[in-house]
Formats: sequence, C-alpha cells, structure tokens
Amino acid sequence: MTLHVVAEFRAANGQEDRLRTALEAMIEPSLAEPGCLIYQPYTDPNDPSRMVLVEEWTGPDALDEHFTTAHFFHVRDVLAQILAEPMVIKRLVAA
Repeated sequence: MTLHVVAEFRAANGQEDRLRTALEAMIEPSLAEPGCLIYQPYTDPNDPSRMVLVEEWTGPDALDEHFTTAHFFHVRDVLAQILAEPMVIKRLVAA
C-alpha cells in the first residue's frame, strides 16, 4: 500500500528562507531511503511563509523508518525553532 503524506508548514516572520532551506536539504537524503518514492517541497506563491511537503512512501513502515533517521531529527529540531505554528501532517492512501 503506497502511503502519501502532505505536511503543511508556516514559518515565523523572517524565517521563510530557513524553512525553504531546511525542507530542500531533506530531499536528497530522504529520496536515498529505500521506501521513499517522492519528497518534494512547495512554496505558496501568494504567501512565502507557507510551504507544503508532498511525500510518497512504499508504506507506513518506510515512513516510520524515516522518522528515525538523523536527517529527520535534525530538521525536526530546526523546525521547532522557526515555525510560527505546529506543522500539520496528513497521511493518505488511495481510495
């Protein structure tokens, strides 16, 4: 079962570039993980403080493994310092 993840972020005032950089830095190491199929951040063109991360994983086990990696722990710590509000993570599967 392919698992789709949509994560929504809102940077604190003045932290927009740090948010973009942090999410972009996650692309390469995440795609190198065995279960990661897609890992793509997007910026809202009308509000640069808002970003959405679209991910696709081979299943929930692959995503759970992602949450144990060093690069995830690093970005989690960075996000704790720069987000204006808690991130929202949605896990989705095809109907």
